[in-house]
Amino acid sequence: MTRSKIELGDVTPHNIKQLKRLNQVVFPVSYNDKFYKDVLEAGELAKLAYYNDIVVGAVCCRIDTSENSRRLYIMTLGCLYPYRRLGIGSKMVEHVLKYVHADGNFDSIFLHVQVNNEGAIDFYKKFGFEIVETKEHYYKRIEPADAHVLQKTLRPKLMNGDAKLSEEKKDSEK
Repeated sequence: MTRSKIELGDVTPHNIKQLKRLNQVVFPVSYNDKFYKDVLEAGELAKLAYYNDIVVGAVCCRIDTSENSRRLYIMTLGCLYPYRRLGIGSKMVEHVLKYVHADGNFDSIFLHVQVNNEGAIDFYKKFGFEIVETKEHYYKRIEPADAHVLQKTLRPKLMNGDAKLSEEKKDSEK
């Protein structure tokens, strides 16, 4: 029996249509042209997943610098149904984790998951993600419309602020 081969490859103008088709099949929402234009410029933050040289999954991320922190947002991470539970999703998450650790300057990684998608929620929890918020009416054209925000904290957000406050407090007590 031959061993299965899972590889990640770059998203290019030559294979972007494969990503579009994959996303149409895997996700209940559709993505606009700007999404795909941004993905083409994302470099290591957008990868196609190949199983024995067949495109079966993809991960697309972007850097988010809101809320006074630098976070990685997983816009999409999905795999065709017949290829699930083969380690492909794990390989994509591991790629994202490797990226943020090599960069060393991210506070957290986060994503949105439809509240009824228990498979995805359990999958991300295995990697240390936690539900930190639920956004009502997040999705516009699908039911349920609510989404959980799952987050993996890489460094506690208030550490620097707390340290500064305690130093200021010490100074004021002198």
